[in-house]
Amino acid sequence: MGKGRLEAFSDGVLAIIITIMVLELKVPHGSTIEALTPLLPSFLSYLLSFIYVGIYWNNHHHLLHATKGVSGGVLWANLNLLFWLSLLPFATGWMGENHFEALPSAAYGFVLLMAAIAYFVLEQRIIATDGANSLVKRAVGGDWKGKLSPLFYFLAICLSFYVEWAALAIYVVVALVWLIPDRRIERVLDPSRS
Repeated sequence: MGKGRLEAFSDGVLAIIITIMVLELKVPHGSTIEALTPLLPSFLSYLLSFIYVGIYWNNHHHLLHATKGVSGGVLWANLNLLFWLSLLPFATGWMGENHFEALPSAAYGFVLLMAAIAYFVLEQRIIATDGANSLVKRAVGGDWKGKLSPLFYFLAICLSFYVEWAALAIYVVVALVWLIPDRRIERVLDPSRS
């Protein structure tokens, strides 16, 4: 089965997620810089979530580029990932509107944790579908970022109830780690890039 429809649908869902998030940003009631101050937590939440959606879109693009075929399991695993990512606008809005308080920050972390697990499941379904010589399997390797991120999200969820800023700090650090370009799939597809 081809992967074109899967890519197109996923791109569309991710574009809608970003659109929903930006539409949730409120317009300030005033024309001064002080009018923006109450909106800062919401904007920072949006910025962080935009970065996360961008990271997922980028990695998803590379992942599917290295994928040979799509099975029913891959389709369902991809839908599972998109489901969790579709909850980001809600979690983003809740966290921003409540100034990074404990429960909204923990809920945000839970969505990130479940999206990370869903992405791992998608990788595994693609590897199972493509077989023993899967390009994805060769590219993923040890995947230390993919394995450590869920642990950090879980830690952030727990810490959010004790040190509110710690959860946000962890979410930012994990996003920054993923912003460092990951060229594993590019190297497997084109060894001359090594």
